[in-house]
This record gives sequence, C-alpha cells and structure tokens, in this order.
Amino acid sequence: MSALNTDALQWSELRQQPGDVRKLAVNEREALIISATRVGREWVILSRYRDMTWRLEGFTSNVPDGVREIDFRRVPIEFIPVMKSVMYRYLRRGRAGQKRPSASTLRNVFENSLPFLRHVSTFKIDHFGAITPMVCANYVSECRAIRQTRRSKGKPLSVSALERRFMAVEALYELSQYTHDPIPRNPWPDTSASAMSGRRSRGEEAGKTPLLPDDVFCTLFEKAHEQVRRGNALLDIQDDLERVSAERNGQVTRNIQEAKNRRLVALGWAGGLGEFNQAIQSLRTASYIVIASTSGCRNHELANVMIGAHHSTEDDEGTVYHWLRSTSEKTDAGIHDWMIPESTVSAVRLMERWAAPYQAMIADEITRRHSINPTDPQITEAHKHRHALFLGVSATKNNLVRTLSGSTWNKNLKAFARSCGLSWNLASHQFRRKFANYAAHSQFGDLRYLREHFAHWSMDMTLGYAMDQEWGQHLDIELFEDIQFELEDIKSGVVSGWLGTSSLGGGYGRSIKQWQRDPKNLAIFKSHASMVKSIAESTSIRSNGHSWCTADDDGCVGYTMERTRCGGCDSSVIGVQHAGVYQGLFNNLKGLLDCKDIGEGGRQRVLRDLDRCRNVLEQLEFEPETADE
Repeated sequence: MSALNTDALQWSELRQQPGDVRKLAVNEREALIISATRVGREWVILSRYRDMTWRLEGFTSNVPDGVREIDFRRVPIEFIPVMKSVMYRYLRRGRAGQKRPSASTLRNVFENSLPFLRHVSTFKIDHFGAITPMVCANYVSECRAIRQTRRSKGKPLSVSALERRFMAVEALYELSQYTHDPIPRNPWPDTSASAMSGRRSRGEEAGKTPLLPDDVFCTLFEKAHEQVRRGNALLDIQDDLERVSAERNGQVTRNIQEAKNRRLVALGWAGGLGEFNQAIQSLRTASYIVIASTSGCRNHELANVMIGAHHSTEDDEGTVYHWLRSTSEKTDAGIHDWMIPESTVSAVRLMERWAAPYQAMIADEITRRHSINPTDPQITEAHKHRHALFLGVSATKNNLVRTLSGSTWNKNLKAFARSCGLSWNLASHQFRRKFANYAAHSQFGDLRYLREHFAHWSMDMTLGYAMDQEWGQHLDIELFEDIQFELEDIKSGVVSGWLGTSSLGGGYGRSIKQWQRDPKNLAIFKSHASMVKSIAESTSIRSNGHSWCTADDDGCVGYTMERTRCGGCDSSVIGVQHAGVYQGLFNNLKGLLDCKDIGEGGRQRVLRDLDRCRNVLEQLEFEPETADE
C-alpha cells in the first residue's frame, strides 16, 4: 500500500483525474490515485498507479481480502505497462455504452485477461500492436481444447468460462485504443464472445445452478429448522459458560475449560466443550439455511443483513407481513426488502443474539486501532462489519472478526449437508433457485407471497407491468425474473404431459385431446417442442391439487368451495396423477350414503358428487367401482 497521505485529499481530486494516461508525464502518471478510503474525516490513499498491487474498494462484505486487489506481478512482464493503462482506463471510464465497472467486475476482467496474455506471450509477442485476429483465433481454439483437472476433471471449460475469457479479449481490444499500444484490429470482427462460447439462451445460464432435489432440501431444512428452534436454549448455555469464564478471569486456560465442562454436565450437556462449540457454529449455518431458503436472498445480501433488519407491515384486514431489509449490490440496487415468514423472523432474532459477542469484538478492535493510528484504513473496514449478523473469527488474521466469505459459507454448508447424511454438493447460490422454484410452484397453490411481493395476483404478469413508482421500489425484481423463469419451466413440463399419450379429464383436458387428434392442428408447429412452448406461454395454468385450472381470473369456486365441479368445468385439466384424489373422494362419498342423518338434500348432493367423481375417473380410463378392490 502506498504511504498514507492524510492532507486535504477530497473525492474531487479523484474526479479530476484524467480518463487515460496517454498525455501524462511519467511522474504525473505514477502519482495517480487508484483507490482511497475515508477514515473519520480524513482521506487515506490505498493505492497509486505506481504500485504493483492495486487495492480496490467497493467489494461486497462477503469477499475475502485476498481477492480485493489486482496484482500486476501475475502479468507477463512485457505487458505490465499496457495492462496498467488498460485497467486505469476501465476504472475511470468503463467501456463504451456501459457505466463504470464495480470493483468485482474490474478484477474479473483482469483475471480473465491473464490466460490470453500468457497465450500471446508464448508467440514471443511483446506488445499489443502485434496481436492479430489469427493469434486470437488460436486462443479460441486453445480454450476450447482445455480439459479441466480439478472439480470437473476431464471436462471442457463451461460455456460461461469460455464467454468470460473471450469477453475479456474484447475488453482489451476496446480499452487498449486509449493507450500508447492499441490492439490494431477487432479480434473477431464477424462474431462475438457469446456466440463463440456457445451461449444460446437464458436457460443455459440458469442451468449453471442445479435445482436442489426436494428430498435433499427437506432434509436440510428440517434439521436446520430444528436447530434454530432449540437455538435460544443453546445460547442460554453459552451465556452461562461466559459467566464461568468471567468468574475465573486470570486463571490458566485449562482450569477454565475444566470448569466449563463441569458446568455443561450440570446443565445436561454430555458432549463436552468441543462438541458444544461445534453446535454453536452449526447454529449459525442452520440459521443461514432457514433465512436463505425462505427469503430468496443472495449470499452477499445475507452478508449485508444488519441488526434491526426485520420489520413488519399490516394491511387493512389486519394481516401482518414480515420483511427482511438488506443492501443488494448485484446491480447497484441498494436497499431491498424481502418478504419472510415468521420462522425466518425467529432465525433473524436468533442470529442477532448469536452475533452480539462478535460485534463486541469488532467494537474493541476499532477502539484499539484508533488509539494506535486514527487513520488506519482497517478502522473503516471494521465499521462495515460492525453490525453484521453472519460473522466469524479468522485464525489466520490475528483472530479478526469479519463477515463470512462466500467460499467459507460453501465449506460450512457442505459440512452441514454431510452431517445430515447427504452427499449433495451444496452451495450457497442453490437456495435462491430453490426459493424461486417453490415460489413459482406457489401459483400451483398459495399466491400470497407473490401477491404482496409483486403487487399483482398473477405470475403471468410481465416486467412491463405498470407498477406504482412508490410501491415495490425496494423489492427484488431480479428475484421475480428468476421465479418467472422457473414458472415457465414448470408450465412447459405440465403442457408436455398433457400432450403425451395419457388420458385427460376436465372440460379443457378433453378439448386438448380432441384437438390433438386432428393432424392439421399439429402441422402448424415446426416441432413438438415449439408446440409445447406456444401452448405453455399462451395458457394460464395453476394447480389446486385435484386439477389444473386454466381460467384467467381468480374467481373459480372449484378451487375452494366446491372442488368436484372441476370435472365438468371448461377450464379444467385433470391428469392421471389426480386419479387417486378422485378415487378417494368417491370411496368416502359412498360411505356417506350409509349415514342416516344427512337428510334428503344431503343425500342428493352426495349422489351428485359421486357422479362427478365417477365421470372424471372414467375419463381417465379408471373403473371407480372396482379400483379400490
């Protein structure tokens, strides 16, 4: 880090710096400020242009220190000067038509440029002006031929990895035009990084995140929820152990630990101090799983959850809704609110209590640093974590307390999964997709979450919906997009089942089968997939457990009041998977005929509903009178 300069450095000084270094004298260029932070009322320079390592500001709090910098010592030595020029231009001005990059974007471009620079160096090229489209084409071939040696051993680079590498080359071409050593020609003038990587659709992007299977998710959530439920009792014991430490302040560690073990036995904990400490750490992971599963927050958004993040609202009917507030830095969105159930509120409250001792350690650190050096940049860094909930101690950094990084969370989550007897490769980002999938399924059930979260009862709304400017200004619209994508996938699967060989019941189901029998109807689609997609996109579909409803409003009485009406409704589709429901209803209704106290009106209604169930089962090619024998 550069020597500290705590004179009258202001942000205006940074804003006045030029957009590139071409017209600067060497000493002016080397003195350019790359990053600075404010400590109290003073500005402290973290990096200057002359430094071989540029410290960057603006990362999310779950990013570890080791990846918050650009290390030019990793660049082939002949390209260091031009790469500094390129990175400075990108930092100051961004790319054409784009805003200035975030710190993480800047570093990602740098990281993805390194393989290209090494490739170019093997051709004995020592300046950008000698890079030709042929050299770039060779790089593309080399990247496609790479086979991974670690996690996906033997597999080629993923579409996303290829795209990132090729986009970095495009960035180098564009940004080098503002240096003394520009790449002379577009690396691939007739195509693009996305096309060469094989990127085809958003579906491929979503495919990067595997969907947690229901059995795996339920096992994880059940164990996590149970730990959260017992969490306050566990923290009560921890408080008791802290009192033991306070009473024996000044004694040797071994005596204190023995006293704690005796206290644990007295409190009914038989596993010893080591096992208890592991249970406390597991409680943090359990709380994370509950909150991530029920909110849809990303890892960094949970890292930004602070004390007092929960608040509630009440509608005109007295219904209370709970919200979790955090800061999202995905697209510079700022403050967001996510709707959460009461079980999540309990987990948030638990983490506020869990984190209190760690927050106190950060407060002590700030006081200590300030007494030694009031302009220590780590004071500002510590303040960013001061009120966070998901904290941990770093043994490799003098026991500093900081927000847990994304990589640490993935290790913790994998360990939690193993403790549940699961072999699933669990990662933090999988919870968001699982939430989106379940929220999409809520169209096939309870829509309260979506109705409140997006101010509209139907998931068929598009992003062009004219939402009031005030309502929803803090809602996670990207989460809506994720839910919408999952819904489209679910609907396509449902429609594909309709257009199979199995029988369908319900008015709309019979119409589909009749329509499907006419070859002229099928001929208007170029493929079966396009037919499925067209019908799925044009049909409103939701499930009520005993049929699919295609009505485009929410006034269906078969959904709540009189479920057997769905068999004759023109908007219903009933599949063979619903047959068990109607068979069960049929059997129960037959039993009601033996009741003597239902009256003639009741008897006629039972007979009517028996006929409805019988008709549905016959439409599905079941024999209701013998199906239960």
